Amino acid sequence: MPIRVILADDHALIRQGLAALLEREGFVVEGQAADGREAVRLAQNLSPDAVVMDISMPQFNGLNAALELARTCPRTPTVLLTRHDENQYVAEALRCGVRGYVLKSQAANDLVHAINEVCRGQVYLSPGISRAVADACLSPKAAGETLSVRERQVLQLIAEGRTTKDIAAQMNVSVKTVESHRTRLMQKLGIHEIASLVRYAIRQGLVQP
Repeated sequence: MPIRVILADDHALIRQGLAALLEREGFVVEGQAADGREAVRLAQNLSPDAVVMDISMPQFNGLNAALELARTCPRTPTVLLTRHDENQYVAEALRCGVRGYVLKSQAANDLVHAINEVCRGQVYLSPGISRAVADACLSPKAAGETLSVRERQVLQLIAEGRTTKDIAAQMNVSVKTVESHRTRLMQKLGIHEIASLVRYAIRQGLVQP
């Protein structure tokens, strides 16, 4: 049986190019999404063999979507596409449950191999990514901030410059709920200023500088 995948990228041309590449290699592209939230919805409805996502998408990025997929679709591995090869990006992705990390500069060569590997239960990193970073993050003793999906989404939207009222409308919750999420994530991270939150979000790859 061919491997069934869902693609998520906020650029339609990139999605189309990836779909053409994968279909030539015998994969079935069952759905395409323009953002992380839509990718999660498609995965929950279609139960694909893998989800391939860009890391940088507005409102609900690939890291947030990977965290939600790990919770709701644990049998569906996620492969992230990114231009970032810095250790902190890889570490954050693996903490979010990502099983494949592919650099866009090597996507044509690596993506097919990455999907095959994660569907066999393996972890795949593009050549050049530090395996030591991966091993440390995948260790049972690995430590790190444990933000919930909602807290991560609030953090991303804050870093994108949204007001509390805008965030509440986007997430379909009350302003009080957004303020509660913001308070908890600040406590967990030990950060108490919005500017510092934005810098943290950029360092972790939640938003682009």
